[in-house]
Amino acid sequence: MAEQHGPAGASPAWHLFVPKLITTLRQGYGPGDFRHDLVAGLTVAIVALPLAMALAIASGTTPDKGLVTAVVAGFLISALGGSRFQIGGPTGAFVVVVFDVIQRHGYDGLVLATLMAGVMLVIAGLCRFGTWIKYIPEPVVTGFTAGIALIILSSQIRDFFGLQPESVPGEFLERLAAFWAARDTLSLAALAVAAGSLALILALRRWVPKVPGFLVAVLAASLLVAWLGLPVETIGSRFGGIPDSLPMPALPEVSWQRLGALLPSAFTIAFLAGVESLLSAVVADGMTGRRHRSNCELVAQGVANAGSALFGGLPATGAIARTATNVRAGARSPVAGILHAVVLLAFMLVAAPLAAWVPLAALAAILVLVAWNMSEIGKLRRLLRAPLGDRLVLLTTFALTVLVNLTLAIQVGVVLAAILFMHRMAGLVAVQRGGGLIEEDQDDFGRVPEAYDQRAALPPGVEVFRLRGPLFFGAASRLRDLLDRVGRPPRVFILRLREVPMIDATGADALQDLVRRCEAQGTRVIVTGLQPEAAAVLERLGLGPGEGALLHASDFAAALEMARVEVSGGAVSRAAPSGR
Repeated sequence: MAEQHGPAGASPAWHLFVPKLITTLRQGYGPGDFRHDLVAGLTVAIVALPLAMALAIASGTTPDKGLVTAVVAGFLISALGGSRFQIGGPTGAFVVVVFDVIQRHGYDGLVLATLMAGVMLVIAGLCRFGTWIKYIPEPVVTGFTAGIALIILSSQIRDFFGLQPESVPGEFLERLAAFWAARDTLSLAALAVAAGSLALILALRRWVPKVPGFLVAVLAASLLVAWLGLPVETIGSRFGGIPDSLPMPALPEVSWQRLGALLPSAFTIAFLAGVESLLSAVVADGMTGRRHRSNCELVAQGVANAGSALFGGLPATGAIARTATNVRAGARSPVAGILHAVVLLAFMLVAAPLAAWVPLAALAAILVLVAWNMSEIGKLRRLLRAPLGDRLVLLTTFALTVLVNLTLAIQVGVVLAAILFMHRMAGLVAVQRGGGLIEEDQDDFGRVPEAYDQRAALPPGVEVFRLRGPLFFGAASRLRDLLDRVGRPPRVFILRLREVPMIDATGADALQDLVRRCEAQGTRVIVTGLQPEAAAVLERLGLGPGEGALLHASDFAAALEMARVEVSGGAVSRAAPSGR
C-alpha cells in the first residue's frame, strides 16, 4: 500500500525530496534484503547489457556510450530517486531525438543538450512539477510512443538485412528510399542471423520466459558468426570494440549561441525523461502497491542526465521494461538498481573485448522487438475506437512524430487535446441549463439527503465512491488514487458516476487501470448511473456491460444488491443494464 508520511500537510516540504534509498535504509535493511536485491540487480543487468549497446547504435553513436549511460545514470537514478524499484538508463524514447541532435549539432552538441535537460529536470522537480504528468493525455503519449517505435523499426532495416546504403538520412521517408535504393546489397548471412536471433528470443519468451532471451540470442549469434566465419558486420568491425573503462568527466563547449540552438532539443529530452520516468514509477507502484515521490524522481533524473553528460553518455530515464523486470526478480530496494549499474561497470572493466564479436544483425533483432513492445498495438487499437477528437489527437501526434519531429508532435498534440477539452466543456455547460461545471457552495437544506446516506446501507466489505465532474485526462489521477485512499482493499468497490457528464480516453484508461489493480487484490468494481455519452465511450473501449472485469448496474440500489451477492459468495450477473 501507499507509504504514509503523516497527516496531509503535516510533513515538511523537504520530505518530498528524500531519496527512497534513505527511506529504505532507515526502515531497516538486512542480509535477506540484500540477497533479493543482488539477484534482481544481476537479472536486470543481463537484460540491460545488450539493450544499452543496441540503443546507442540505433541513436547514431557507438555502443560504449550506451553502457556508460546505463552505469552512470543507472547508479544515480537508483541512489537519488523517489522510487524503490526504478531502473534507469538509455531507452527507445530517446533514439529519434538523439539521432537528430547528433546529425545537426554533432555528439558534443548532444552532450550539452543532455546537460541542459538535466538542469531543467532538477528545476522542474524543485518547483514540484512532478504531479503535472496527469495533464498529458493518453492519446498524446500513445501517439508519440508509437511514432518513435516506427522510426526505430525503420532504422534497423539496414542491419537486419545487411544493407550497404551510401548514406542513412535522418528523415523517415528519405531513409526508406535510401534503403530501397540499396536493396541489391542484401546480405543473406545478416538476414539469417537477425531472423534466427528474433526467432530464438520469441521462442525463449514463450517456453522458457525466465531465461534472458536478449543475452542468450546475442551470445548464440556471436558464437555462430565466429565459428562459421560468416561475413556479418560486428561491433568490432564497425566500431573497433568498446573501451574497458569509464571516460574521465569533462564539460562540453558552452556558448550562448549553442545554448539557444540546442534549447528545443534540450526541452524535448527533459520532457521525455520526465514523462517516461514517472510512467515507469507508476507501473512499479501498480505492481508493488508502493508509492513513488514524483518530485524527488524528477530531481534524480536531472542529476543523472547531467552526470551522464559529464561522462560523455546519452540521455537517460526510467526504463519501464527493465523496471518491471526488477520488480519480478524480487527487488526490495533501490540497492538492486545500484547493483545493476555495478555489474555493467564490471563487464566494461573485465569483458569489454568480448563485445567486439557481437553481430549488429543480432542487436537489430533486439531493437525490432523493442520497437514492437513500444508500439503498444493493443492500446493503439483501443484508442482508435475512442471518440473522434481523441482519435484526431492520436493520429496527429503519431504522424508528426514520424514525418516532422518529436518536439512539434508533442506541442501540437497537447494543444489539440486542450482545444478538444474546451470544446467538450463548452458543450456540457450548454446542456446543463443554469448549472456550470463548478459546484457552488450550498447549505444542508439545499442538498438531497441521498448524498449523506449512501454509506448507511453498505454491507461489510463494500466501499462506495461518488465521482463528480468530467473524468478527463486532467482528473484521471484522482481515479488512480482511489485504492490508496481506501486503505485495506474492500471486497466490492462501487463507483457512482451519475454526475460524470463526460469520459475521455485517458479517463477510461484510468478506470481500466483501477479495475485491473482491484482484480489483482480480489476486489470487484461496479459502476452505476452512467450517462449515455460516458457509457458510449466505455463501450467503444471495451469496458461496456458484459466486457472484461467491470460490472455495470442500472442504479445504486441495483449496485448494492450485486455487492451483497458478491460478498455472500454468489454469482453476480455480468449483463446488468447500464444506467442511461
